[in-house]
Amino acid sequence: MKEGFIIEEDKSALLTSLEWLSGVVWGMPLLILLVGTGVYLTIRLGFLQLRTLPYALKLAFSPSKQDKKSKGDISHYESLTTALAATIGTGNIVGVASAVLAGGPGAVFWMWITALFGMATKYAEAILAVKYRTTDANGRISGGPMYYLEKGLKSKWLGVLFAFFGAGAAFGIGNMVQANAVTSSLQASFNIPKIATAIILVSLISLVIIGGIKSIGRVTSFFVPIMAVFYIIAGLIIIFLNIDSIGSAFGMIFTDAFTGNAVAGGAIGTVIRWGVARGVFSNEAGLGSAPIAAAAAKTDYPGRQALVSMTQVFLDTLLVCTITGLTIVMGGKYTTDIVDSDLTAESFGVFLGNAGSMIVTIGLVFFAFSTIIGWSYYGEKCFGYLTNQRFITFYRILFVGFVFIGGISKLALAWAFADVMNGLMAFPNLIGLLGLSGVVVAETKRFMKVMKEEKQAEASNSYQA
Repeated sequence: MKEGFIIEEDKSALLTSLEWLSGVVWGMPLLILLVGTGVYLTIRLGFLQLRTLPYALKLAFSPSKQDKKSKGDISHYESLTTALAATIGTGNIVGVASAVLAGGPGAVFWMWITALFGMATKYAEAILAVKYRTTDANGRISGGPMYYLEKGLKSKWLGVLFAFFGAGAAFGIGNMVQANAVTSSLQASFNIPKIATAIILVSLISLVIIGGIKSIGRVTSFFVPIMAVFYIIAGLIIIFLNIDSIGSAFGMIFTDAFTGNAVAGGAIGTVIRWGVARGVFSNEAGLGSAPIAAAAAKTDYPGRQALVSMTQVFLDTLLVCTITGLTIVMGGKYTTDIVDSDLTAESFGVFLGNAGSMIVTIGLVFFAFSTIIGWSYYGEKCFGYLTNQRFITFYRILFVGFVFIGGISKLALAWAFADVMNGLMAFPNLIGLLGLSGVVVAETKRFMKVMKEEKQAEASNSYQA
């Protein structure tokens, strides 16, 4: 008995330490650095994310724009859906809810601001990932922050540091906590035993990741649009059926963003902090995860894939998170005594009854499943960088093993660990983005010239036709 109490006490001490460290890592200095980097890149790129968004969306979703001949493992679209698979997850449901609960409706506005500048950050990450990517002995493409830190910034140790944090984060935010979200949701809603769901989850994940990025790309290109559209349509139904409440909801979000009235004492800093933190948690701009998928894309110019990658933030935060945020604000449940994991489901339930809660549960299961798939590739590439591309099979076995552990366990420690590792990834990555911003600008100018020539050629062909 005594030994058991000692173990429990040690666990509590470890959890307390991790939570303290998480608070330090995700403090205002990192949030300012994340947003500040986005602002700096936005200015240097001349607000490129606003000027080129329509063209970028066309590149991402138009079949005729998919590059099938250039170097790479997967298409523009598959690269985008792989990145979306990793980012459209619990952050879009639970993350938005926790932001509104802790920071009030105004936190949604600061999520939008984070996304606006995060699009420039995501663009820069992708352009560097493609420019400095490599091909291993097996003909597979590898890229991401560890490579542009080593080859571009000439800092091998920062590359190693990023890869170490990225590999660790893959087992936290990209694995155990997502698996637990799936098993817990299905147990609560359908009374399905956690162990049964965990076994099925391990089987499905194994089938997908065993084939590497090409298999992951095929699955996500089919799976991600279905799950996203399912959730978006449900949210839009709520919005259009309650269109008379939209104006007041937006009004509340904008007003509270600059007053903090919904937070005790009117703490405007709390509103901003939670909006920025959960915005980054949702779209991962600046953390350095998504450029690992961008590097695998078939593309002739780094700038072309960078524009596609940029749309991920738009779709994740400015579309999916906005639907969640508006529903929560209109539902009014955030003023009651409710936990963040239940708030979104309760808010959907206000408008759609039991069907609304069920939609959120199903959405959470699909979102978490897709995040595991996307992060399996991120972790694999980080692990491969650290081991010179060896023991990849061992990594995949270990990864699915931790999916099972996460599915059947209580995960306070895993959540705290995931927060720490996720935040630590950002520091070396942001150093790389700032240090190589001149390269980003040069590559952008090069591609803008190509894009202008292509548009002129299309206009000429259209006129002749």
